[in-house]
Amino acid sequence: MKDIWIPVSGAIAQQRNVETIANNVANANTPGFKKDQAIFKEHLTAFEKGTDIDLPNKEWSPQDFYRTYGAEKGFVKTVKNYTNFEQGQLTPTNNPMDIALSGQGFFEVLSPNGIRYTRRGSLSVDAAGRLVTQQGYPILAKIDLPTTNDANELKAILQQVPEPKDRVITLDNSPLTVNHNGEVYQKGSKIADLSVVKFKETELLKKEGNSLFINKSVENVKREGTKTAVYQGFVERSNVNAVEEMSNLIKAHRQFESLQRVIKTYDSIAGKASNEIAKF
Repeated sequence: MKDIWIPVSGAIAQQRNVETIANNVANANTPGFKKDQAIFKEHLTAFEKGTDIDLPNKEWSPQDFYRTYGAEKGFVKTVKNYTNFEQGQLTPTNNPMDIALSGQGFFEVLSPNGIRYTRRGSLSVDAAGRLVTQQGYPILAKIDLPTTNDANELKAILQQVPEPKDRVITLDNSPLTVNHNGEVYQKGSKIADLSVVKFKETELLKKEGNSLFINKSVENVKREGTKTAVYQGFVERSNVNAVEEMSNLIKAHRQFESLQRVIKTYDSIAGKASNEIAKF
C-alpha cells in the first residue's frame, strides 16, 4: 500500500494551494497587497533514472508487464510560493496621507526587525511627529549614494550610510504635500525625499506578513533607473482578481476532495485485504 503516498502528497499540495488562494481572497481589499501562487513539482523516479525499458531476456509472463519502473515512488512536491508583483490599480481617496506608487519601486520603512519594504502607502503621523505606515513603522528618507559596480567600493559606501533611525521623516502639524518625485513639502519648504527603492530581481524578496518584504542582499538594490511615480491622495489596490481567485479556490477544493476519495479507496482496499488474510 505504499502507492497511497502518491494521492496523499497530492492532497497535501492542494491543501497548500487552497490556503494560498484563500489568503489572496482575504486580502483582495488590502491596499498594496501582492497575490501569491503556490508552485508545485511532480517528482517522477523513472524520469530521473532515465527512460530505458529493461525487458526481461526470457519467455515473458504476465508478471513481467507489471513493472512500474519507479512510478509508484512518484509524488507531488510543493516547491515554493511565488509572489506576483504586478501593478495594482490606483484609486483616488482625496486623503493627503494616502501615497501610492506607480512603477516597480517600494517604500523603505523601519520595522522593529530592521529595514523592510512595502507598497502600502496608507500613512499617518504618530505622537512623535514621525511619518509612519498603518502598522506604525517609520517611513525613511532617501539618501543619494554614488553608483558603482565594484563590490569593495559598494561595501565602503554602505559603511558611511546613516543609521536607519537617523533617516526617519519628522513633520509638524501643517499640511503635507508630496510631488510625483517623492519630495515632501510643508509650508513651501522641502522636508525630505521619500526613499523609494527598486530591485534588480523582485523574486528574491521574501514576504513578511501581508504588506512587508525583506531584501536579504544589498546587491539586489537597483541604484539607477529607479523611476517610480508617487501619487498623493491615491492608494494602490490589491492586484488580486477576486472572481478569478474564487474560481481557482473552487477548482483546488474539488481536486482536494477527489484526492481524499482516492485515499479512502486505498484505505478500503487495505481493510478488505487485511480481512481476507485473517480468514486463512
